Amino acid sequence: MPLTLGTAGHIDHGKTTLVGALTGVDTDRLPEERERGISIALGYAPLTLPSGRRLSLVDVPGHERFVRTMVAGATGIDLYLMTVAADDGVMPQTREHAAVLAALEVATGVVAITKADLADPGRALAEAAELLPEAPAVVVSARTGSGLDTLRQALDRAAAEVATPARGGSLRLHVDRSFTIRGAGTVVTGTLWSGTAGRGDDVRIHPSGRHARIRSVEVHDEPRERAAAGQRVALNLAGVRRDEVSRGDVIVAAADDVAVTYRVDVALSWATPEARPDGGARVAVHHGTRESPARLAELGGRFFQLRLEQPIVALPGDRLVIRALAPPDTLGGGVVLDATPPRHGPSRDLLARLAALERGEEPVEAPAPAREEVEPRLEPLTDADRAVEARLHAAGAEPPLDQELGPGALASLRAHGRAVRLTRTMHVHPDVLTEVTQHLVAALEREGSITLAGVRDELRTSRKYAQAYLEHLDAERITLRRGDERVLRRRR
Repeated sequence: MPLTLGTAGHIDHGKTTLVGALTGVDTDRLPEERERGISIALGYAPLTLPSGRRLSLVDVPGHERFVRTMVAGATGIDLYLMTVAADDGVMPQTREHAAVLAALEVATGVVAITKADLADPGRALAEAAELLPEAPAVVVSARTGSGLDTLRQALDRAAAEVATPARGGSLRLHVDRSFTIRGAGTVVTGTLWSGTAGRGDDVRIHPSGRHARIRSVEVHDEPRERAAAGQRVALNLAGVRRDEVSRGDVIVAAADDVAVTYRVDVALSWATPEARPDGGARVAVHHGTRESPARLAELGGRFFQLRLEQPIVALPGDRLVIRALAPPDTLGGGVVLDATPPRHGPSRDLLARLAALERGEEPVEAPAPAREEVEPRLEPLTDADRAVEARLHAAGAEPPLDQELGPGALASLRAHGRAVRLTRTMHVHPDVLTEVTQHLVAALEREGSITLAGVRDELRTSRKYAQAYLEHLDAERITLRRGDERVLRRRR
């Protein structure tokens, strides 16, 4: 059974060096990675274990700026190799990567206590055991080779424990890289989630819907007639240009009627009780290799509807990671229950249906009149709500803080679309936000770029509010940060 192993861990905890010692492959292929000594993009290598089992290994970046890249690499893996440096112990990205693995329900793995030649591994072992109590830990040194054979054996045992993934069905590959090879054309890579991919197969690229044909297939640089699910795969595509397919796209069989959706009903769990966002909050949803902002609509209990700003190709049972937009942080994750739901709010029938779907049961639909009787409707705004909205609107470009109004005072306004959260402690009226956005876009079109000080002067506001607006425009993918300046993103 093909399996994919993913690395995890804080920056400079030796992931790539350890992968090189285990596989003989340097997964840092970019000149910038070798120059800076840190991983930026995903790296890949085959790993042969003592039993003869061969794993596809995905090496992920550890820097906090590249967590979204880490998530793209972690989707589709079956087990993990977490690195914790003996001289550092558990660090912030160790914890966040562990939260991502938990959100994806990747429960089987091994902890490598690296750099054991530099420090006593005792503290790192204790901290790793607290963070990942179910994972065996192996003390290693990639420099001296100490512990590498023991680590290979531990990975072999972990791979044998992985439950057989349900990978039936048709071809589905989430693209994590797209490039051109001279004389060959467009090549895409990714982990094959389901089905098989073979030479001559007709495929479709979603969400664009473009058609292509698989010219050739490789697994870790080895040509194959057909690749099976669970493997790292490279597909040479005929009939599509490099700029017509990119990371986040999904390759499916051309004959399949696969839904491209802007809404999914999900069951979510949170990393901590404090991480749970308010209903109506805007979050980042990671599915496969795609990231999309979305509104979080509460349906009751663990159930939510994600209303996405970019489409995804999802099926029931797919795992999701939920992250905050600003400041970026992993909040939790969950599972898709309905990939093509109508837009709806909470109701008793809906909760019963979603609970049945989560249990893997076929839900019994209520008669139409019963559904209509319990169809939810938002309660009208109260006089107190309208007073808060009036204050929010009057504040203009300097929005009130939650600690002044209290978080409950704005929940109803958010649900009615009459307040937008800029930060955890700052809300703005949507009309004001539209005016601010139009003003700053006009300034950017006029000047070409703008600094934080320039935004402050344009809006005649404080640095604090100018920073909040800039981060919102970055999150909305309206602006792009280049050093101390912002420029408009190139529009499609």
